[in-house]
This record gives sequence, C-alpha cells and structure tokens, in this order.
Amino acid sequence: MIGATTRRHGATLAAIAVALAFPLLARALGQEFYVGFASRVLILALLASSLNLVVGLGGMVSLGHAALFGAGAYVVGIAAAEIGPGTSALLTWPLAMAAGALLALLIGAISLRTHGVYFIMITLAFAQMVYYVFVSLKTWGGDDGLSLARRSSLPGLSLADDVAFYYVVLALCAAALVALARLARSRFGVVLVGIRDNEPRMASLGYPTFRFKLVAFVISGALAGLAGALMANQNNFVSPNMMHWEQSGVALVMVILGGLASPWGGLAGAAAFLVLEEVLSAFTRHWQIALGVILLLVVFFAPRGIAGVFERRR
Repeated sequence: MIGATTRRHGATLAAIAVALAFPLLARALGQEFYVGFASRVLILALLASSLNLVVGLGGMVSLGHAALFGAGAYVVGIAAAEIGPGTSALLTWPLAMAAGALLALLIGAISLRTHGVYFIMITLAFAQMVYYVFVSLKTWGGDDGLSLARRSSLPGLSLADDVAFYYVVLALCAAALVALARLARSRFGVVLVGIRDNEPRMASLGYPTFRFKLVAFVISGALAGLAGALMANQNNFVSPNMMHWEQSGVALVMVILGGLASPWGGLAGAAAFLVLEEVLSAFTRHWQIALGVILLLVVFFAPRGIAGVFERRR
C-alpha cells in the first residue's frame, strides 16, 4: 500500500512539474503555438469535467451544456462591448460562473423532472433555444459573434502573454479538478452515485433526490460558465456556435473517451481528443472517421475510459 501511494504521489508531482515547465520549454524551442494549444486543452478539460459531474456521477446525460458554456463566454464578450476592452477578470469571470449557474438552475428545474431520453431531448431543446436567441441578437453580433480587442485584465498580470494566460488557466483548472475529486468522495458525491444507480430506493430512504440532482447541475453549470469565459479570452472571440448542440456532443465524447465518473476523466478525454484531432487532421480531412473508430475501440475494450485504464492498473 505504501508503494502504491508513493508511486501515485510521484506520478502527481511529475505531472505538475511537466505542466509547469511545458510553456517555458515550448517558448525556448520556438513552439509557442503549443502553449495556446495546451491552454485550449485545459479549458475544454474544465468543460468536460463539469459535464462529467452530472453524467458520470449523476447519470444525467445532458446535451445542453453548450448553452452554459456559451453563456459564460458571452458575459465576457458583452462586458467588453458595453464596459470596454480588458474588463477585469475579477468581475467578468465570477459573473460568467453566476450566469452558467443561473441558466443551469432554470434548465435543471424543468429538465430534471424527466428521466432518460426525455431529459436528453429537453436539455437539447433548451440549448438550441438559447443558441437561436443569441443568433437573433444583432446588437451583440448576431450570427457573426463578437470580437474582443484584448483579454480580460488581472492585477499584476498581463493575460495578453500566452504563457501568463496558460498559468492562470492551469491554476483554475487544477483547483476545479481537485474540488470535483473531493466532491466525488464526499457524502454529497456518494448520495449522487446512489441516485444514479437506484433513484427510487434513495427516495424511499428519505433523500430529496431532485434537490441533489439540481445542486449538481448548478455546480456543473458554474464550472461550464467559467470554461466559457476562459475560452472567450483564449480566442478573443465569442459566437453562438459555442452554444450549438455539437459542442455539447464534443464534450460528451471527451467524457466517454476520458472515463465516466473519473475525477480526471475530463482532462484525459480533452487531451486525447484534441491531440488525436491535431494528429489525424494532418493526414486526412476525414479525421472524424478515424476518431469514431478509436472511440468505438475505447467503448468496447476500455469502458471506463483512458483514466479508468490507469486507475485499474494502479
């Protein structure tokens, strides 16, 4: 047991060291493109992890997370348009989390009264409604979206520097992943798993199952909103396409690829998906076909995903 714990701590420290050194090494080698690529991986890992909370732990397959993601992005975009470029991240990022949480509360309060395929379709319908609302808002760019003159500002940091922005994203993503891991091991997480496995039994034991699921959905929405705010800064652009159901589908693929209910499944899935996209697209424009084959192999031979394979070996 001591050996396993030591190896686990050693692997964690090695991963932290690699993450901290990566942008400096990339800049030294003249490969600064990969600093932005790594930031994108971390942002989408945050989105996938937020979805994994409701899908993996709660058993609620949502196709509406793109709406929460896009809502956080539009908070940053609208603030830049109405207040001015470079609005403080201390204002816009918490507001993005609040927007994602509030929208999740509204969607969840209705959607969570259904189950199974009905829940999937209602969350999809809500996401598409939000998408078309923002397409019609010509004041804020409509279908063309909004461009940001510069990234949000933080006291003492220049987020215009990709390396500084990477470290901020890394810190936020790491904090979120640690918090989600602790949440999964808490009493709340255990009850949520029980509801996923047998909701009628948990209800008969006196647990307010609807309330537990709604709280999980709201927490997930807040993290998705933060991911949207970070992505808006990463791209210096927001558009309704961030709210399209395809974005929810991509996040769900990342969750399945990385590992359902695994605290690190979102990170593993986002990294694998984006690396595969980068590598396969260099060989063929039909890279989605190869990715689909790989996803099928993962489902058949590693149903717990990439993270599950490493956890089982440990």
